[in-house]
Amino acid sequence: MNRLQERAFLNRLEELRGPVPARPHDARAIAALAANPGCARRSVMDAAGIDKDRTARHVGFPAPFGQSQFAITRGNGFEALVKENGCAELLRVLRELLGLPIPQVGYRDVESVGSHLRHSHTRALIDHAAREEEGTAVFYDHPLFSLEIAGHTSYLEPDVVAFQVGGRFHIVEIKSFALVDGQAEPEKVAAAARQAAVYVLALRTLLADLGHDPERVSHDVVLICPENFANRPAGALVDVRKQLAVLTRQLTRMTRVEHLLSGLPEGLTFDLAPGEDGTPTRSAEELAEALRRVPARYAPDCLATCDMCMFCRDEARGCGSTELLGRQVRDQLGGVSRVSEALGLAEGTLEPAEGQEEIAELLRLANRLREESLR
Repeated sequence: MNRLQERAFLNRLEELRGPVPARPHDARAIAALAANPGCARRSVMDAAGIDKDRTARHVGFPAPFGQSQFAITRGNGFEALVKENGCAELLRVLRELLGLPIPQVGYRDVESVGSHLRHSHTRALIDHAAREEEGTAVFYDHPLFSLEIAGHTSYLEPDVVAFQVGGRFHIVEIKSFALVDGQAEPEKVAAAARQAAVYVLALRTLLADLGHDPERVSHDVVLICPENFANRPAGALVDVRKQLAVLTRQLTRMTRVEHLLSGLPEGLTFDLAPGEDGTPTRSAEELAEALRRVPARYAPDCLATCDMCMFCRDEARGCGSTELLGRQVRDQLGGVSRVSEALGLAEGTLEPAEGQEEIAELLRLANRLREESLR
């Protein structure tokens, strides 16, 4: 992509977003996007930096999840505790967790150089650390990584700390949910692992780009949480190799954003047209119609990860899409895209189209077995 094409690409993204600042990608968004790489709607909205939560609320379909202000405040307070005094509490946890003799560490706050220099400064610091002799340990607070998502460079602004000790880099993920007797809620740990895998991949990509061995980034992520509902930080190692493999595979399957944009109608925009007080003035019906012009790929898993999930579910219900049944069922049904079509093939009231003969036979067999079991 030359400079002229890049400028046109960025202008198109701005047109889609409207005259508001772009929302940056975070690890949670990238993990969710990678979990559903075939969803053009999410790919386009994320690339344009559109506030999906606000968009979903405006069209009348707010997401069924989200953090309360209390949880956000508690999380920020716990993170500050872990990082205060040059990450003294983090150093204590790492000594206990890794069993390594770490007498002292350096501390570098990458955010101190200003947002416009953070990425280049992060590259320089990581490059320097990778060239240091084994045994040097440094905490890097607020590093800024980059990762290419569907041909579009996304900048990650993690609250995590990356450090190098014993010749390896680790990612530290700080969460405010509790570790009770060394255990945490599996769903929350799994979500943290998916997010941390994004950071591991980004740091490995950075090391490879700098000419270093990417495997120097450990696949064991250090998860820091409050211990037994107190505010005392405790740690656990989380192996993210599985999440890394899934993330890498899914990112390679994603269609490049510029290809998605080329298929959109001219003048299409998701601009909320906010007034002077920031309240959207665009009609919800008009915005919903614009959203429907970009194909989605709904799956029940979206209910836990995507702000647009309720809107897309309603859309899938309206057309009787087999996507409502989940990815596995949808994929097994092959070219059968409607529930009514699947029922017609199963009951024999609908003749299979070319290429549907095998799935029609299986559906009829399943229907016969069901009827026999109900007798």
